[in-house]
Amino acid sequence: MQLTIVVPLYNEEESLPELVAWIDRVLTTYPLTHEIIMIDDGSTDSSWMVIKQLKEKYPNVKGIRFRRNYGKSAALNTAFEIAQGEVVITMDADLQDSPDEIPELYKLIKDECYDIISGWKKNRHDPLTKTIPTKLYNWATRKMSGIKLHDMNCGLKSYSGEVVKNIEVYGEMHRYIPIIAKNVGFDKIGEKVVQHQARKYGVSKFGLSRFSRGLLDLMSITFMAKFSKRPMHFFGSVGLISGILGTLLLAILTVQKLCFDIPGIADRPLFFLGILLVIVGVQLFIAGFLAEMISRTTERRNEYGISETI
Repeated sequence: MQLTIVVPLYNEEESLPELVAWIDRVLTTYPLTHEIIMIDDGSTDSSWMVIKQLKEKYPNVKGIRFRRNYGKSAALNTAFEIAQGEVVITMDADLQDSPDEIPELYKLIKDECYDIISGWKKNRHDPLTKTIPTKLYNWATRKMSGIKLHDMNCGLKSYSGEVVKNIEVYGEMHRYIPIIAKNVGFDKIGEKVVQHQARKYGVSKFGLSRFSRGLLDLMSITFMAKFSKRPMHFFGSVGLISGILGTLLLAILTVQKLCFDIPGIADRPLFFLGILLVIVGVQLFIAGFLAEMISRTTERRNEYGISETI
């Protein structure tokens, strides 16, 4: 199969018929063997009934329904596991992503051999309360990840089939799929300016709280990428530095007390800081040692991304 289109959704009953009809028109003009996987993430409206009706009209529609709302990452990961297309395109169900972009996104993966093409909604139809935090979030992500994308969180992306079969998306890590893919070894990541449609039905499912969670997720994924297989390098290094600094402070105070008989050493802030640094250093070193022991006992300790064999 040439193409898989993945549509995660939550309470989008009004937009689904229009979205699938739009996709069908596009792929009638650019005929590609394809499937449309719709993941109902625990909708409380009649979205699942609409998907079943669409299945009767469009045989290439496939539907998966979660018992409750697990989040977009769970929906994408489930769809990636069953996707059969050589190219996989993800798009939101709210009609803000245009299916007219599908042929070009497909060609960039197949003809230009990109691993990932991320959409860039250069001209957004969102309020300032959403666009300004988004710009700050994307700036921070570019700085921390080294991936030069303007719109990391755009739902409209295309992937080679090999990428989606070699990554795992969990928690709320759907925002950082390009980073996850890069950490596995898929580093040919491009960007395409895409249309951003004004929301036609319903309301946005995302609030401002996603930005604070997004920052924490970014810190987590950056740490996991660098130290998941060698946690002692992080905890041990920080602990060693802390312990050395604390020991030096205590040594200086000891010399001052023994050699110069300076009174009140035990009442000075440096004395307590030195003790604190030594204690923190020892705790971090122990934490690194325990993390290293855990990482060495996991079944995936020697699991690496293999590109090909002959």
